[in-house]
Amino acid sequence: QVQLVESGGGLVRAGGSLKLSCAASGRTASNYAMGWFRQAPGKEREFVAAITRGGGGTYYADSAVKGRFTISRDYDKSMVYLQMNSLKPEDTAVYYCAAARLWSSMYYSPGEYDYWGQGTQVTVSS
Repeated sequence: QVQLVESGGGLVRAGGSLKLSCAASGRTASNYAMGWFRQAPGKEREFVAAITRGGGGTYYADSAVKGRFTISRDYDKSMVYLQMNSLKPEDTAVYYCAAARLWSSMYYSPGEYDYWGQGTQVTVSS
């Protein structure tokens, strides 16, 4: 069992930055692949970024966030981060942290993840 708690969301102006954090608890939290997803009102949950168990591979939603967002993890602290720069109003959403027992080539699919956090709201004003 893995518990995930996100933090770091808030209100920011377009062009600004935020860093989201995800605290993972559980004995084997470091063995999980991790992902960030987001969901805007009236829209489906969409993939943002993922990082492999070993941290050697990072993947991003190409057109939406690549080049602006960076996913990273700290094994000692059992933390996963999402650094978001050059934020746009269309980035406004609830951001969720997720953990997957097995790395999948479908890392962009919410169904591949076993555990989810409660989400943190990010609002970008124009």
